[in-house]
Amino acid sequence: MSTVWGVNLIELQDVIERTYGDRDRDRGVAPTVAWLAEEFGELAQAVRKGTQADIEHEFSDVLAWVATLANQVGVDLTSVVDRYRDGCPKCTRLPCAC
Repeated sequence: MSTVWGVNLIELQDVIERTYGDRDRDRGVAPTVAWLAEEFGELAQAVRKGTQADIEHEFSDVLAWVATLANQVGVDLTSVVDRYRDGCPKCTRLPCAC
């Protein structure tokens, strides 16, 4: 039996910070962006040719690297995702009417 649980963006950023924060800061922002780009490439490949498990694995890696980068540059992901809370940030409609 598996347990279903969720992590919100605040918790994700906190876990990533506590797990990798020192190492991430030592690496720096530019290499972190490069790693994130590589993970996006792996996600693209998984979506094209992988199994559902591969796709889910790569999504988790991308989210972790986004959280890493956000931590490094001082961005609260919860705050920035609010831009999409009510639908399209341009026309504010659901679905988008742009």
